[in-house]
Amino acid sequence: MTTTDWHGLALEQLSWHWEQQARPRLDGLSDEEYLWEPVAGAWNIRPRGTGATSQAAGGGDWEIDFAFPEPDPAPVTTIAWRLGHVIVGVLGARAASHFGFRECDYFTWEYAGTAAGALAQLDETYGAWAAGVRGLDAAALARPVGEAEGSFAEHPMAELVLHINREVIHHLAEVALLRDLWANGLRS
Repeated sequence: MTTTDWHGLALEQLSWHWEQQARPRLDGLSDEEYLWEPVAGAWNIRPRGTGATSQAAGGGDWEIDFAFPEPDPAPVTTIAWRLGHVIVGVLGARAASHFGFRECDYFTWEYAGTAAGALAQLDETYGAWAAGVRGLDAAALARPVGEAEGSFAEHPMAELVLHINREVIHHLAEVALLRDLWANGLRS
């Protein structure tokens, strides 16, 4: 009887996407493209005090636009905003909660005002998350996630791992589409 290596498959799903598609598509990202607002009213990363929303957050010179509850329809977001979300809300906060990565939340994070800075942060948080997941054994993957994850608290860690895979794939595909629009001159 063949046993399926679910842990290996979950790791491979994200690492393959990261190595073959997502991360290579970010090579050459310029500061202008990083901060480009494809439509009026787009949410972005902005210098402190210049946010487009009343609830901008961040611990440094740059803040991320947000509102709670989120408007309906949700605003279009920039490459900078999407990378900030993946860096902090998807990878960094989870790596901090589960694998000992440094504190990472929307209100204290020092968002990068440059593409190079954001890519360095993305690489760091992806590395922390991926290393943590690689270190999980079958028992750890089966254990409930715990209170750090709110609605996922009672779900097994394996379910959170798959959710993070979906989030990273989803949001970095959106970044790739924005890069396609930029490259094809569809910018304001």
